[in-house]
Amino acid sequence: MTEQVPTADTVTPTGETLNVLHKRFKKAVRQDDRDGYDGILIDPARLVEVATAARDELGYDYLASATAVDYLGKGDHLEMVYHLCRTSGGPALVLKAQTPRENAELPSLTGVWSGADFQEREAWDLMGIRFTGHPNLKRILLWEGFDGHPLRKDWREAYYEADQKPFDSRWPDGHVRRAEQDNPYGKNVRYPDGFVLDEYQSTAEDALYADVALGLDVSADLATERVVVSMGPQHPSTHGVFRMIVTLDGERIEALEPVMGYLHRNHEKIGERNTFLQNMPYTDRLDYICSLSNNLGYALAVERLMSLGSRYEPPTYRAEAIRVLMAELTRIVNHMWAIGFLLNDLGAFFTPMMYAVTERELILDFFEATTGSRMMCNYMRFGGVAHDIPDRMRSEASLINDRVRDENTMEYLHKLINERLPRAIDQFDEYLTTSEIVTNRCIGVGVLSTADAIAASAAGPVLRASGVPYDVRRADPYSIYADLDFDVAVRYHGDVYDRYLIRLDEMRQSIRILKQVWPLLMDTGGQPFFAGRGGIYSPRVPAGESYGRVENPKGELGYYVVSDGGQNPRRYHVRAPSFINLTALEQMCKGHKVADVVAILGSIDIVLGETDR
Repeated sequence: MTEQVPTADTVTPTGETLNVLHKRFKKAVRQDDRDGYDGILIDPARLVEVATAARDELGYDYLASATAVDYLGKGDHLEMVYHLCRTSGGPALVLKAQTPRENAELPSLTGVWSGADFQEREAWDLMGIRFTGHPNLKRILLWEGFDGHPLRKDWREAYYEADQKPFDSRWPDGHVRRAEQDNPYGKNVRYPDGFVLDEYQSTAEDALYADVALGLDVSADLATERVVVSMGPQHPSTHGVFRMIVTLDGERIEALEPVMGYLHRNHEKIGERNTFLQNMPYTDRLDYICSLSNNLGYALAVERLMSLGSRYEPPTYRAEAIRVLMAELTRIVNHMWAIGFLLNDLGAFFTPMMYAVTERELILDFFEATTGSRMMCNYMRFGGVAHDIPDRMRSEASLINDRVRDENTMEYLHKLINERLPRAIDQFDEYLTTSEIVTNRCIGVGVLSTADAIAASAAGPVLRASGVPYDVRRADPYSIYADLDFDVAVRYHGDVYDRYLIRLDEMRQSIRILKQVWPLLMDTGGQPFFAGRGGIYSPRVPAGESYGRVENPKGELGYYVVSDGGQNPRRYHVRAPSFINLTALEQMCKGHKVADVVAILGSIDIVLGETDR
C-alpha cells in the first residue's frame, strides 16, 4: 500500500516560526545569528514550553535528532541542538539550548517526545549534560565506571597525541611509527582518580536489574514465577553484542530494557580528529550492510557546508543519478537481508536467508566492479562520486576452472533491474506472505501505534508500518528524488507482519525508481561524475553547521556537522536509526512472550555498528 505525502512547500520557514514563538515567549527565544548557523536559541528555563508549543501549535510533531556540541574556547558552553520535523513534510526546525560547561544541565524533553530518551542519555554519557526530569539518566554506550565524558574537547585518552589528524609524529623522516611504542604496556586505559581495580565493585548490573525488577529482590530465593533474565549478549538473536534485561511473569514480558555499547568505539571522537574526507570510509562501518547510503548522507552534510563558500559547485546530474542508483540498490540489499534474518529469527533457519543472499550477491557484483569493494564501498565524494560506472564488469580466473566474467555493465544492470530483482521480490512474496507460520507469528505481535511511533522518533519501515507516510526522500527531497516518480509505502497495523510487508513494498518502489534512473545514466554517459576540478579530496570547509539526512533502509540517517573553517570537523554527530528505533522496543514487547521478543527485535532491523557507533 502506498500514499503520496505533502512536501516542503507547505512548511513555515524558520523566520516566520521565530516570529510566532517570539510573540508568545518574548526574550526567551532569539535567532541564532552566528555566521553559517541557523535555528532558534531558547532560554533553557523555557525549553520544555517552547518545544511543546512547537509540537502542538506549529505542527513539529517529530523529534528527528538531538545533538550535544562542546564550544570550548568559543563561548565555553555546551549546546543541545534539536532538529524538529513535521510528519506531513518539510525541512527541519532547529531549536538550541546552551548551558555552562561546569555543572551542565538542561531540562529533559522526554515528556514532550519519548524519542528524546536514548538521545539524552547519549548526550549525558559522552558529553556530560545532565537532563533534569529524565526518567532513567545513566550511561548508555559506556560502562558505569568510565572516567569522564569523552566527546568533550578537553577529554584526553591514553595514547593521546593531538586533537586532529594528520598527526605530525607518525611519519618522522619518512619512517612510520606508532604512538603505542612509546607507552609502557598496561597503560592503555585510564581509570578515575583513586580507583583500585582489586577493590572495584561494579554497580552497573545492580542499576540495570533495579530498573526492571519491579520491587523484586533477585538475590533472594524466589517463591514466584516472576523472574529477571538477561537475553544476550551471548545470544544468536542479539548478534553477540546486544542485550535485553527482561522481567518475566512466567513467559510473559512485564518490562524490558535494551543494553548496548558492547561495540562502541567512539566513532564520533574519531570523526572529529579525522579530516572531512577521512571520515568517508568510517561511515561505511556504521550500517555495514548499507555503506553507500551512509556515504551519501555524510556527503550531503559536508556539501551543504561547502555551499556556504564562493567556490562551491554542486554535483553534476550524472553524479546524482549514480548516487540514487547506488542508494536504491542498497535499499534492496538491506531489505532482502532483513527479511531473510527475520525468518531466521522465526525459526526458518537458513533457507529464506539463502534465497536473499543469492540476489544480494548479484548487486554486490556490481558494487565491486564500480567501487572496488563488496561491503565497505567508500565511493561517494564531496561533489560527486569517486569513479564513473565502468563500461564492462570483468573478473580474472583464480583457479583452473573458474568462470571468467566479461559483461557490458549497463546491460547487466538492465537485466538486474527489470528481470532478476522483480522476480526475486515476487518470489519472497509468494513463498512467505501467506505462510501460516509467518502470519501466526507476526500478525498482531509487537504493535506500535501511530502516535507512539511518532513520539518515539521511530523512523523508516518501523514508522511507516505504523501508518505514518513519512519518508525523507519525499518530505525533504535531496539529490534528484524530486524528479522521480514513486510513492511512499505505508501500512497501518504497526505489527511485525506490517514491518515485513513494508519492506516488500519499498523494494518494489525502489525497482520503480531504478527503472527511471537507468535511462538517465544512458543519457548522461560521458558527462562528468563529479563537480569542479580538484578540491573534492581535501576541502577546506567554510565555518558553520549543517544537518545532512537521507532515508536510509533502516530509517532517517542524519549527520550533524560543525566546521570551524578548516579541514577537520569541530563536531561530527550521527543520528543512527538503529539506535533510536530501539527506544520503542520495550513498548512493543510488553505483554508478549519470550519467543516473540526475538521476532519483534528482528522486525526493527538493527545493525550494531550503527547502534553503538
